[in-house]
Amino acid sequence: MEKAWGKEDITILAIESSCDETAAAVVRNGREVLSNIISSQIDLHTLYGGVVPEIASRKHIERINQVIGEALQTAGMVLHEMDAIAVTYGPGLVGALLVGVSAAKAISFASGIPLIGVHHIEGHISANYIENQELEPPFVCLVVSGGHSHLVKVIDYGAYEILGRTRDDAAGEAFDKVARAIGLGYPGGPKIDRVSKEGNPDAINFPRAKVADAVYDFSFSGLKSAVLNYLNSCEMKGRQVCQADVAASFQKAVVDVLVEHSMQAVQECGLKKFAIAGGVASNSALRSALDKACVEREITFYHPSPVMCTDNAAMIGAAAYYEYRKGVRHGYDLNAVPNLRLGE
Repeated sequence: MEKAWGKEDITILAIESSCDETAAAVVRNGREVLSNIISSQIDLHTLYGGVVPEIASRKHIERINQVIGEALQTAGMVLHEMDAIAVTYGPGLVGALLVGVSAAKAISFASGIPLIGVHHIEGHISANYIENQELEPPFVCLVVSGGHSHLVKVIDYGAYEILGRTRDDAAGEAFDKVARAIGLGYPGGPKIDRVSKEGNPDAINFPRAKVADAVYDFSFSGLKSAVLNYLNSCEMKGRQVCQADVAASFQKAVVDVLVEHSMQAVQECGLKKFAIAGGVASNSALRSALDKACVEREITFYHPSPVMCTDNAAMIGAAAYYEYRKGVRHGYDLNAVPNLRLGE
């Protein structure tokens, strides 16, 4: 029997398997993390220069039950104490998503505990609630990761307006491709962030793309191509390439666009609260530039710690809590939706 809202704490077991992290967490009342277990596959996929979907799916199958068990054990709780089972059902890699969704449905069916499907991007946004207890909607959030670049107006818990999105490569995807091109390898984001500290961000003037008919949309494929053209030009002319300068100049081009669009959106929405989320949100140059821009405009800047920026289940549990409060429950026909849009 479900607990009535307002009478008792709501505790949720959350599962995340959208890409290459197998994760499970126990979250109470959307903001208190009792456990957050993450089994990463980065070392394995580094051998291939990126995530291999089939390998990711197989590793999720191997680890999912162990990770769920560890999450419950770390929280000092047992399954029947949970009020809901939450799981990411999209977007993401379809095979990877299916492992988490299947596990969540099986647990829900066997235990009779309600099932809640969660949108992955909504999870990233909700990571801000965990470490910023005072944060409440409305606010603007920039979601930047390997697969997503979204500028979102958070109207209320679970209510969103997409202001802008990428037209091609996501920011994190561009980081990975450029890192590979300049010989840094995978994962590109942290490596470019580290190497850029030794380079000159103004050494090369890479383009800052704008989309004429959508001021908040992003486009990073042209920037990626400009970096590749620069590298090819240097090779043809026998000119030495400074890896750190290329990394720093590329990173600055990405950061400049993200900051400009974000600040414009916050101001035009008439809000004074801004948050970031997603793997690229842990980039030190982006955080520093956004912090400075927010201070100049007297905007309060919220950002999760780096571990909460990467894919994790605690953020899924946070998002699920507000869905639970609204009465959202899913049936056993819940399926993985790899291209799921926010708000669907």
